[in-house]
Amino acid sequence: MTVQELPGAAAYRPTPPPAWRPRTDPAPLLPDPEPYRVLGTGAELDRALMLKLYAELVRGRRFNAQATALTKQGRLAVYPSSTGQEACEVAAALALEERDWLFPSYRDTLAAVARGLDPVEALTLLRGDWHTGYDPRRHRIAPLCTPLATQLPHAVGLAHAARLKGDDVVALALVGDGGTSEGDFHEALNFAAVWQAPVVFLVQNNGFAISVPLAKQTAAPSLAHKAVGYGMPGRLVDGNDAPAVHQVLGEAVARARRGGGPTLIEAVTYRMEAHTNADDATRYRGSAEVDAWRDHDPIRLLEGELTARGLLDEDGIRAAAEAAETMAAALREQMNTEPSLAPMDLFAEVYAEQSGQLREQAAQLRAELEAEAR
Repeated sequence: MTVQELPGAAAYRPTPPPAWRPRTDPAPLLPDPEPYRVLGTGAELDRALMLKLYAELVRGRRFNAQATALTKQGRLAVYPSSTGQEACEVAAALALEERDWLFPSYRDTLAAVARGLDPVEALTLLRGDWHTGYDPRRHRIAPLCTPLATQLPHAVGLAHAARLKGDDVVALALVGDGGTSEGDFHEALNFAAVWQAPVVFLVQNNGFAISVPLAKQTAAPSLAHKAVGYGMPGRLVDGNDAPAVHQVLGEAVARARRGGGPTLIEAVTYRMEAHTNADDATRYRGSAEVDAWRDHDPIRLLEGELTARGLLDEDGIRAAAEAAETMAAALREQMNTEPSLAPMDLFAEVYAEQSGQLREQAAQLRAELEAEAR
């Protein structure tokens, strides 16, 4: 017997009852069809902000180059460069207030440096010296996250807790396009939207999850379109247009701070260098593709616009380059100094109260060290 044959089947309707209504009008949540841009549109620019963005972009490019060189010298175990993505990194740092929190991925050392973290401290994890090279609570920067997307639920939890406490705090979580394929991405966005947590998600879509192009990860029109499924706004922005990224992030942070809930932002950018120094990018992409993106370089775009408007001159360009070189020289000097490491520190800052197994391991190592010292 089918449903249609049951008594009262005449009243059966295969559609939801009239009481069903969409929880949210999806139209305002959908991103624009094209990435949002500022450069080249004639929009008014804040000179002080633009010069700050430019100086940080130049410094960031030099930081990436120096860190990459340090891997070749054996001073870093690994370095995932963000060359080409500097506009996203710098804008993320500058869009936050001091009281806000940044939740970076492993590729976001530049964002941490642009937020004020010492470059050596930012690279300590990648050097293999310590769990993380800085105090997250003091700097309001969560530890650099190597597992994909696990920092996103952490960002939601902190933002939700801050709101419950009445703290005026926003969390900004960074993730790559590959991280959007992880379950943590779904869980974080779902909880953030349900709780209306003051958190902003910035997806740096740099074209590849290691060697996997975006087309093999999702069939969505854009990653920003995924926002509507969770009930939050999605924004699509040109990730190499520094003023545009800063504006979109600033609006999302302000919205979150005043109780408007989370936003998912997709910044369309490109990873100019290999995934890490251990990767051979020529095996999955051609040089013509990389060269095409060089014409859309974030530094070149901003420098061209500012010089054309008379907001930046040769002296300003030279000053930014010199400041970046000073930073690189100091980084080289400090990284060429052998660190003084204490093996027992391996067990510090892991748990508030050590487990029995950890105490047992610590005792074993201590005994081995004492035996070697005899």
